[in-house]
Amino acid sequence: MTATTELTLSDLRAAFALRLATLYGNEVPVYNTLVDVSKEVNEDFIRRNGADAERLGSIERVTAERHGAIRVGSARELAQVARVFAGFGMHPVGFYDLRDASASSVPVVSTAFRPIDADELARNPFRVFTSMLAHDDRRFFDEETQQQLETFLDARTLFGEELLGLADRSARDGGLEEPDASRFLDLATAAFELSQEPVDHDWYFKLERISAVAADIGGVPSTHINHLTPRVLDIDDLYERMEARGITMIDEIQGPPDWDGPDVLLRQTSFKALAEERRFRHADGEVRTGSLRVRFGEVEQRGIALTAKGRDLYDRLVAEVDSRRAAAPAGTTRVEVAEVVWSESLPATERELALQDLAFFTYRVADAAAPETQTESATLRELVESGALIPEPIVYEDFLPRSAAGIFQSNLTDDGSRDDEQEGTFYDIERLSEVIGIRISDPTDLYAAQQRASLTAAEAALDLRIITDA
Repeated sequence: MTATTELTLSDLRAAFALRLATLYGNEVPVYNTLVDVSKEVNEDFIRRNGADAERLGSIERVTAERHGAIRVGSARELAQVARVFAGFGMHPVGFYDLRDASASSVPVVSTAFRPIDADELARNPFRVFTSMLAHDDRRFFDEETQQQLETFLDARTLFGEELLGLADRSARDGGLEEPDASRFLDLATAAFELSQEPVDHDWYFKLERISAVAADIGGVPSTHINHLTPRVLDIDDLYERMEARGITMIDEIQGPPDWDGPDVLLRQTSFKALAEERRFRHADGEVRTGSLRVRFGEVEQRGIALTAKGRDLYDRLVAEVDSRRAAAPAGTTRVEVAEVVWSESLPATERELALQDLAFFTYRVADAAAPETQTESATLRELVESGALIPEPIVYEDFLPRSAAGIFQSNLTDDGSRDDEQEGTFYDIERLSEVIGIRISDPTDLYAAQQRASLTAAEAALDLRIITDA
């Protein structure tokens, strides 16, 4: 009997991430430079900081970590890509509305597909930020353009039946045996390859006048990787090294500032979108070569996940930064203002983030941690301050709509057009769940469950009730 090789969901996911990296590196060679510089930054950071450098993830995980981004045009396409990603153990998490997160015309709503189990994240944390065109939103598209978009999108097929069938089987069985695993990987990778089919010139640029993002979704015959993002431990260092190599970066790093306290949530930046050669079919039927600037190279530095209370504080700090910057002298940057605001308002230690219930941690029972005098209960603060419990940060695995929109906007050649006198189409996490046909997980719930599980285990180990009210 011939032995068969079975690839689990995490095996498939890791292989898929590697194949997409090779594909994208061939299509956008400067991405390979970004990966090389990221590796240099991480190695140097480890040398400088030792074991503390791996507090938010081992160097093996950080080096392998990627997030991709794709864009689809309709509910049908979003539901189908959800089936593809499910075949890799990736599930929809979070709802992001980019339509109002930027002054530019970015008519998309988004979710991210990723593993949701902590062990699966540790094996391979590949995630794909996936945006759907809100082509029924009157702020961006009049009735005629909406109908034209729907006709165009209905006529194309992004994901074939063989791919979808293999994905469904992989999701059901927890993986695939060879040769089906290789076939699944081949088809899934090919689905995100940049098409060489000529683009309808007039249709594409009609959409681009409304939104470059809309044109990249609804003006081309297929989807493609928009960017593939490595993770670094020092994004400021990476930014400087990329510029030193002559690669033009966007104006600033998005998200929280670099400051003396703990890293929280997510910091992102990118190199500017590069001109890529495309073929266009013109009204006279002739195919001529042109260029587009729609794909860019993003990089990220991840911090600690914030609780609902912490996110409320974060949102207040962002608003305070905007207010102070508006009143500041000309030339004052957002980052300069944010460093001051963060230092004034956010606890400067992980311990206080934990004890003030501002961020998520797992809690590990220290060796020989049993209390000298047995009690029925103790507060979380008492146990942490006594050393009986050791808080360990939970990494933020998700995204920030304002940061994503900021990177989109920084890579647009113009702001497009929008009519804010019109009423926008309503979307939230429940409606997008209906579109996909799968319940989208709230990331805060996932982090809270992880923290709760660690506290439950600690209560059992210490044989007491832990009072967690901050």
